[in-house]
Parts: sequence; structure tokens; C-alpha cells
Amino acid sequence: MPNKNINVLFLGDICSFLGREAAKECIERYKEKKKIDFIIANGENATHGNGLSFNHYQELLSYGINVVTNGNHFLNVRDALNPNLNFEYSLRPINLDPSLPGVGSKVFKCGDIPIKVSNLLGRVYINMSLSNPFYDFEKVLEEDKDIIHIVDFHGEATAEKRCFAEYFDGRITAFIGTHTHVQTNDPKILNKGTFFLSDVGMNGAYDSVLGVEKEGSITRTMKGMPAPFNIARTGVKLSNGVILKIDTVTKRVVKFELINDIYQ
Repeated sequence: MPNKNINVLFLGDICSFLGREAAKECIERYKEKKKIDFIIANGENATHGNGLSFNHYQELLSYGINVVTNGNHFLNVRDALNPNLNFEYSLRPINLDPSLPGVGSKVFKCGDIPIKVSNLLGRVYINMSLSNPFYDFEKVLEEDKDIIHIVDFHGEATAEKRCFAEYFDGRITAFIGTHTHVQTNDPKILNKGTFFLSDVGMNGAYDSVLGVEKEGSITRTMKGMPAPFNIARTGVKLSNGVILKIDTVTKRVVKFELINDIYQ
């Protein structure tokens, strides 16, 4: 029997209103065209660029997104701590305080095919991580072996991301970096078979500094003075992502395609 392939779309950090619109348009453009079976998106900036509300979480699911991952802004919207809200298809970084609600790794279904998705937070230039992602992820790999496993590693440093991916090369299907909002031109299959991408990029305002209006960002950077971080609500939209064709027998990526689109 021939191997069955599935197509997984991973969307970069969704930043506020324009990011949600960009993600929606991207899904509409590629879902049928590329026969997308499963969609993962980082939503930690979906609410005003700073967290994920329950309403916006539901909005993302309505677009066809199957799993929403998070990052260092996980706690910036109170909904994340509300036990009465069901974020069943949302993950938060594994290596945050274990007393926090939610889980960082979970098996989801793509038809009858199980897909494990894990969410981790880097430690370089990010102070939220409570524990070591390397050690925490070793524990995760003790469960659900021989399964398609996609990792969202939310971190600043490309070297930290590459080290993590190389250390776990061959034990996961794909390592996809998030957080910097800049898509990197380094997608590759590592020596033992794991797909690697330092950062998948952003869905948000194209004419901006990482999704934020330029003026405040320039003032902060140039003068070291406080200035508002206003999220752009109008203008051209950027959509970044990656499409992975995965062999469900070998659990390996056999083809990949970066998305770097602009929507008016």
C-alpha cells in the first residue's frame, strides 16, 4: 500500500486585527489549492498584539485552525487563567509554571491520524521560562512514541533554536521557531530527518515594525524614551507560514514550502 501523505499548514505569530485577517485570507487561499489537512498557528499576539482572549481564540478556530500555540504573552489576557473557559485546542509553553492552567503538549486528530503538537519557550533573552526546555521535552518524548510530532519553539535566539532542534533531530517530525516575527530563509531537513525552520514569521501589518506602528518603535529604539506600542489596524497585510507534506508512515517531512504573501 502506498504511503499516505498529509499537508500541514503552520502560520507564524498572528498579530492583532490585521494578523487575524491575514491568517484568514491565507487559509482561504491555500486550504483547497494545497489540500491542507491540518492547521497550526501561533496566537499569542492575536489580541491587540499582546495575548490571546477567548473570543479571538474562537475566531481563529472558526477559520479552520486546529491548534493554537502560545508564548511569552500567554498570561497577558486574563481569559487564560479562567477555569470556566475551554481552551481545548490551545497550548501554552510546557516550561512555564506547572500550576498554570493548560497543557504544553497534546495529541490531536487529523482524521484518523494522530498528530502531537508541543509548545516550548526559549530562555535566551526571555525571562518567563521556569525550567529548562531540553529537560522538559525529554519527558514529553517518553510518551506517544512513533507519532507525527510538531514542535513550536517560541524563542529569540536562532542559535538556541538550532541547538534544540539538533539535539532532538530524528526524534520529532518538525521543529518550527516562532516569536521574532521575521521569517528566516533557513528551512531544511536535518541529518537525522527532522524538518527545521528558525522562525516561521508573522501574520500582521506589512508596513510596521514587527506588527507595531513604526513611530513608537523608532522612538524607543533611537532615544531610549517611553513611547506607545500601537498596533496597526489598517493597511497592507503580511502572511507568513510554512506548508509541510508529511509521510504518515515514516513521520517525516517529504516536501516543504514557505509562505510569504501580501494582502491588500
